[in-house]
Amino acid sequence: MMKLKIVVTAAFFLGFGSFCLAQTNTAANKGSNAPYTEGPVWVLTMVKTKTGLGDDYLKSISATVKPVYDEEKKQKIILDYKILNGDASGSQDFNILIMVQYPNMAALDGLREKMDPIIEKVMGSEDQRRATAVKRLDIREIVGTKTMREITLK
Repeated sequence: MMKLKIVVTAAFFLGFGSFCLAQTNTAANKGSNAPYTEGPVWVLTMVKTKTGLGDDYLKSISATVKPVYDEEKKQKIILDYKILNGDASGSQDFNILIMVQYPNMAALDGLREKMDPIIEKVMGSEDQRRATAVKRLDIREIVGTKTMREITLK
């Protein structure tokens, strides 16, 4: 009898928890009861430069990545971009954060077709881009990339 009570109680709480989760997901998707409003999407790239080579990396991306972002912004492919520079909190942490803002998740669909002509125009042929990427391996490591949606609390 005691085992039956435990099973029934556990089933009730698991079912209730699933119900609450479903309600939360539905509300967030509809936006009606969510405690926030969905905003633009940010793609974050965490970069760890080798000791003493941070300025070298920033000079490198100033000549290549910045003109690409500026052109994408001009063509309204991206809304904005930001680059944050700071101290790493440990030996495995990043010290540069590159943030690119897109209007929404749908803006990421077919992104390569929109970006390839800009990248080729600014950064050169595929062989030139590969050579640049190989050089950057000596001065930095990409720790990770994340896509996150900006929200505004209600």
